[in-house]
Amino acid sequence: MIDVNRIRKDFPMLQGRKMQGHDLIYFDNAATTFKPQSVIDAVTYYYTNLSTNAHRGDYELSFYVDQAYDACRKAAAKFINAEEKEIVFTSGASSSLNQIAYGYSKFLNKGDVILTCEAEHASSVLPWMKIAEEKGCKIEYVPLNDEGRVTVENFKSSCHDKVKVVALAQVTNVLGYELPMKEICKIAHEVGAVVTMDIAQSAPHIKVDVKDIDCDFASFSAHKMCGPTGVGVMYGKYDLLQKMDPFNLGGGSNARFDMCGNILLKEAPYKFETGTPAIEAVLG
Repeated sequence: MIDVNRIRKDFPMLQGRKMQGHDLIYFDNAATTFKPQSVIDAVTYYYTNLSTNAHRGDYELSFYVDQAYDACRKAAAKFINAEEKEIVFTSGASSSLNQIAYGYSKFLNKGDVILTCEAEHASSVLPWMKIAEEKGCKIEYVPLNDEGRVTVENFKSSCHDKVKVVALAQVTNVLGYELPMKEICKIAHEVGAVVTMDIAQSAPHIKVDVKDIDCDFASFSAHKMCGPTGVGVMYGKYDLLQKMDPFNLGGGSNARFDMCGNILLKEAPYKFETGTPAIEAVLG
């Protein structure tokens, strides 16, 4: 049996807090989760004992931060069964989804179709609506069954040669059901489409294996799985990441540049991580 009371002791927010005269019970985890003491301690440890930049210095204290930061990338990769070089740290799932849409848009042409569903999260579909407007693409929707679900049959009947991108959440944040993403990816790849999968709601609750599912991209946030706010992950197959353009340019993403406009970006994942990251959040 799960010892609920022992688990509750891990979360400072649940200690002695009262709401309308009752002990606090919290159900809004789909929006964000409370943070356990271990996460809070990791954030505090960085500010108290490290507090230097990552991959910006050549001295002992900076080296410790580099090691800790790189260990987090390795852990995130292991968590979804990806390669370390396929893990990009972002400010959250919404940032990841926007970067994917922007970065992949260079491969889209007028008349191409982006396939999604009407129950999709705004962060998953709105970036593609913007890309469709700019590139002359078309947004199409997989019809939902009587229970409001995307089925393999409905997806297959909606997928055709004009579809170049499929954007779906593995688990819906509204109804909570799990989409058959492995089958969806297989069908999408048969017509030459890439699949970007929002796993913000699934990653905290079920095992997500991006290699087994064979999605091309995946996005999730730390704050929905007991981690800090302001940090998330963008997963992408490495060959696709290498071909894509970063949304932001600047410190940390370029290998070198000159005043004539010649810019050489770093390889993925580093070309996507412009500027000083939320180091304390990544460690948390």
